[in-house]
Amino acid sequence: MNEDELVEAIAALTGAESRVLIGIGDDAAVWQPSRSQRSVISTDALIEGVHFSRAWMSPDDIGWRAMAANLSDLAAMAARPRLGTVALGIPPEWTPQALLECYAGMARCAKSYGLQIAGGDLVRAPVLTIAITVIGEVRASNLKTRSGARPGDVIASTGALGASRAGLDVAKGAVQIDAALAARALEAHRLPQPRLAQGRWLGASSRVHAMMDCSDGLSTDLTRMAQASGVGASIERVPIADAASAAAAALGIDPMAYALAGGEDFELLLAIESRAFMHLARRFQARFGQALERIGTVRADERIVMVNQGREEPIARTGWDHFSQ
Repeated sequence: MNEDELVEAIAALTGAESRVLIGIGDDAAVWQPSRSQRSVISTDALIEGVHFSRAWMSPDDIGWRAMAANLSDLAAMAARPRLGTVALGIPPEWTPQALLECYAGMARCAKSYGLQIAGGDLVRAPVLTIAITVIGEVRASNLKTRSGARPGDVIASTGALGASRAGLDVAKGAVQIDAALAARALEAHRLPQPRLAQGRWLGASSRVHAMMDCSDGLSTDLTRMAQASGVGASIERVPIADAASAAAAALGIDPMAYALAGGEDFELLLAIESRAFMHLARRFQARFGQALERIGTVRADERIVMVNQGREEPIARTGWDHFSQ
């Protein structure tokens, strides 16, 4: 297939949306924004061999996961997905069929969460490179950032952590665990579900002071929230996914350390007014059928510590960092 034929095939996968005035096939897309909303824009790049490997992921899974990672950034700002563009760097060994399967995964994920892919670019590259830009919309009053945490706030997450890391270890053959737990771990790693509905619901509460997605590990992302807010944090417990506990035990690793360092769970990390936490947690459980997991509290000084039997132990950043690995 030549480039024009690939573009036509990709256009057929993405469908159409009424507010996209000009979509795939022209020099640029044209979009009609809403006047009453703020636009939220995020770009993320994923590189073969760094973010994923074809050795343990199908092209469809690669596409889904790439789009889900970008949508999670919109969830963290309480935004509703609207528009996206995709630039693909394609290595010579990738067949048109594999490329379209990858794009189908992206398109399926985008459609599941209401995002319209409106264009992008195709180029040759040494390894598969996926660069996605997504645009969402949010009411100004609902917009959340990572910089609003206040001393005394409860630190919480929208779910348990570590399942994606367990899935990566299972996929690589580094660990063997119960078949049912392994299947859940693999799904968490290959087909993550961005918390968009949860993000919009939480964004509507003035009691939620800060929010971000947990993509690089709790120890790293909580440090980022604290630094952005000019505060510190006391970790009282780490909510650990069952698959992560099983994988850590099989590997002889402390499950808490495993979950602290594990990334790509794409849960939302929150700072919530202390007086409102229990009420909000009950409503969250009733609405989404999952717990709003309490992790600890925001502190006035800028230390990040683990509270263990009354003792405070410093926590190091053990999650993912592109420039310190």
